Amino acid sequence: MAHYDTEVAIVGAGPVGLCLALLLAERGVAVLLLEADAEPAEDLRASTFHPPTLDLLEPYGITAGMLEQGLICPHWQIRLHPSGDRAVFDLSVLAEDTRHPYRLQCEQWRLSRLLRARLGNKVEYLAGTRLDTFDQDEHGVSGHMTSANGERHTVRARLLAGCDGARSTVRQALGVPFDGETYPETTLLATTRFPFEEHLEGLSNVTYCWRDHAGNFSLLRVPGRWRVSIYPNEDESIEAQMQPAALNAAMQAIVPRDEPYEVMESRPYRVHMRIVPNYRGGRVALAGDAAHLNSPAGGMGLNGGLHDAFELAAAFQAILREGASLDRLDLYDRRRRTIARDEILNQADVNRRRMRERDPARRRELLAGLQAICGDRERLRAHLLRSSMIDGLRRAAAIQ
Repeated sequence: MAHYDTEVAIVGAGPVGLCLALLLAERGVAVLLLEADAEPAEDLRASTFHPPTLDLLEPYGITAGMLEQGLICPHWQIRLHPSGDRAVFDLSVLAEDTRHPYRLQCEQWRLSRLLRARLGNKVEYLAGTRLDTFDQDEHGVSGHMTSANGERHTVRARLLAGCDGARSTVRQALGVPFDGETYPETTLLATTRFPFEEHLEGLSNVTYCWRDHAGNFSLLRVPGRWRVSIYPNEDESIEAQMQPAALNAAMQAIVPRDEPYEVMESRPYRVHMRIVPNYRGGRVALAGDAAHLNSPAGGMGLNGGLHDAFELAAAFQAILREGASLDRLDLYDRRRRTIARDEILNQADVNRRRMRERDPARRRELLAGLQAICGDRERLRAHLLRSSMIDGLRRAAAIQ
């Protein structure tokens, strides 16, 4: 009989890898979790969780913890600034479709903390351990790794999951392309404690804004601060616009005040739209950012990765416990890649292009169309079923 050190090796202990590890451990599957970083990251990343994601995480006690730490967002909006004209998307119309008819604003690192706490010692967790490469045969996968002290090891598993992000070592070792594009603009992200909600009438916790004459920005509220995404001037360098005085000037243009803004954190980031041609290579599967990247407009990237984890856990369970063949991973690919390509990447791209519109007349036309949707309950529900990712999960479940 073949020797295995574990049943499933998961590369990457971000929220997608942690979620997959928890789902498998709860099913009694032996898991080895590898993470290249020695310490968990608690930086500026995703913060929006959609209703079906909260539904999926609820049975594991994770949603309750997130609700304790996050901010419920019963509506979100697209807004003209500074006039305040807006289309407000009321998520309560989804009350019959989800147990959580709202978005939750809760930083990604808080979810990771909750997942790690729930996992406890249910899996073997090797922090500061880098996967260098792997090889596979008809019986299993051999992962070759280097620990923090430089020692090299090999682990033998029946299956391997690459949840190791945009620069995925697993994806590279599989040799699959990551087709798509990198958008030309860079976004500037900053956080501040300034209470925008007290100065902009009717502001939602998630608000996407067109600025008069030029540009756009977004305001996303998380516990204790606002995340401000600023789309920079194209005739100035990013380095210059990341300077404290320039960031202050950008926020003064949103709400003028007599004193400078306190900027707590800041960083620039580029936005990508990419997807692999197959989520599966033999006994190895990809999930999350290792498989697909999209614009953050609409907050679907992390949610889509977590949805990958639930579908992949079901596939692994079927193979390991129910006698299914490896072809079950092809169904995982058909379900999740189809939705990522047709729903997540496409919607995120539409959202980005809409907010990048510069023509004032076209903006007014777009806003009027969105206001008409918000004023019609059935059209609003249909719109939110899609933008909240409920339709995508339903469509995926119907794929065979």
